[in-house]
Amino acid sequence: MPMQQNVWQLVAEASLVVKFVMSVLMIMSVISWFIIGAKFKQFGTAGRLSRQFQKVFWGRGQRSSWDATRLESIYGQLGSFRLSPIAKIFHAGYVELARIAGDSGPKSGSIPPGSIPPVGGGLDNIDRAMSRAQNKELQQLENQLSFLATTGSTAPFIGLFGTVWGIMNSFIAIRAQGNASLDVVGGDIAEALIATALGLAAAIPAVMAYNYFLRRIQLFEGDMGGFSSDFLNIVRRHFLAS
Repeated sequence: MPMQQNVWQLVAEASLVVKFVMSVLMIMSVISWFIIGAKFKQFGTAGRLSRQFQKVFWGRGQRSSWDATRLESIYGQLGSFRLSPIAKIFHAGYVELARIAGDSGPKSGSIPPGSIPPVGGGLDNIDRAMSRAQNKELQQLENQLSFLATTGSTAPFIGLFGTVWGIMNSFIAIRAQGNASLDVVGGDIAEALIATALGLAAAIPAVMAYNYFLRRIQLFEGDMGGFSSDFLNIVRRHFLAS
């Protein structure tokens, strides 16, 4: 308790510049933790729903039996997987496939049975539609991560600025009083160290979370790319006439 009281007393008695630095660091830390919590929830939901959707998509023992009815059935269940990146990629590919088939598209979501007559660039169009959907999903996953990177790279330097300012005040006090005892410079040095500690406290979680989320995004990207390739192979073999 005495130590905590001393810390809060030092913060209260800090110079205006150091108080400003501490305020900026605390705001950055609070925002970073909010983003971290939101991203954990977003990534967890996206991963869980994507795994569930792939179970629905592949089914059990049906990898070789693909027809329009099966795709329509999967398309009709997309409402349960609105937050799944892979489900959105399937949606983009299915809608483009329906358009190529000459259907009205997502309104009825039906594909004529049998092979679709070859259309110039049909498979390429589906590939581009799914690539656009994948890029959009990656942008959603990467959203707000730049703030974590900014906090991780700048917070230590902001704290260092507060440290330099506090030490500068210490030297000014020494010169003014001609005394270098701890009673004269101890407070300024202590508040300077608090600024450094706040900078590190804001930066370390932000850097760790950023690296973790970046790795998760790479895994999502790999899963989405793999699903796109599998879907294109299914379309090539079962729905586009050679």
